[in-house]
Amino acid sequence: MPIGIIPLVDYAFKMMLGNQHHPGVTIHFLNAVLAGRHRITRIEFVNPIQLKRGADDKLCILDILAVDDQARRLNIEVQIALPAGMAQRLVYYVSRTFVDQLLEGQNYTELRPSICICVLAGQLFVTPPALHLDFRLRDHEHSLTLTDDLQIHLLQLNYLQVTEETVYNATPVERWAWFLRHAEELTSAQVARLFPDKEFSEAAEVLEMIAQTPQHLVEYNARLKAQRDEEARILYAQQQGKADGRVEGRAEGRVEGRAEGIDIGIERGVLIGRITLLQQLLQLPAGNEQLFAECSIDDLHRMSTELQQRFSAGRT
Repeated sequence: MPIGIIPLVDYAFKMMLGNQHHPGVTIHFLNAVLAGRHRITRIEFVNPIQLKRGADDKLCILDILAVDDQARRLNIEVQIALPAGMAQRLVYYVSRTFVDQLLEGQNYTELRPSICICVLAGQLFVTPPALHLDFRLRDHEHSLTLTDDLQIHLLQLNYLQVTEETVYNATPVERWAWFLRHAEELTSAQVARLFPDKEFSEAAEVLEMIAQTPQHLVEYNARLKAQRDEEARILYAQQQGKADGRVEGRAEGRVEGRAEGIDIGIERGVLIGRITLLQQLLQLPAGNEQLFAECSIDDLHRMSTELQQRFSAGRT
């Protein structure tokens, strides 16, 4: 019988990779992603699993925070949908974790690296179509690294090329990416057959425990519903923006009194709807009717393209 639990639901993700009873799973995942010269052999969870509820009675699922045997600070999280300001939020938290280490009277040399690993169900960057992106402080024109003390790793699961037939011999990070996308469909016997490392079977055991424990299953289903509701909200906003734009465009075209004017008006309306939606997602001031009326069709295309690039390429 398939496991039936999606690892990308934040509840399951933290139970699996933030579980102090199964640290080996987390260590294996971290070594797969970081692939450094110094392999992690021990970690300590800074925030052990606390499935508490907030004041609004919604379950609070925090990111996984840990310290490894090299005293590096590690933040692990998963994102199904991409909220506005995603890139800035990642930079803020990795910087905050770095700065918070330093106590009064300590020297800067005592600071240890701060590393964020974010698993994305989709992708943040359209190009390059890379599964793993590794961001650090480097010179723009030369192969010169200022420091490795701040790192942001993205796993963009949309770009995974591994299949069931090739996963056994894939790289460790590819195996983890494939497991995160497909564990729900597998049985424990299939996991043992497809993956050479025992840590995947341990991870599958945690997911099965969620499926077989009524309280855990209730919490998991609540988080699954919340994530799907958020995805539906974003999809509705996109569809509504396009619909509003078409209505506005038809009205504008009729005022011009030309058949081709209606087509142009519809195009203008779709662009205005898209621009308005992107401004909302990027938390920018919304344009008004007067501003849009003064824009040519080329101006609107340019605004739409610039906003789409900001939204797709790191929300900058």
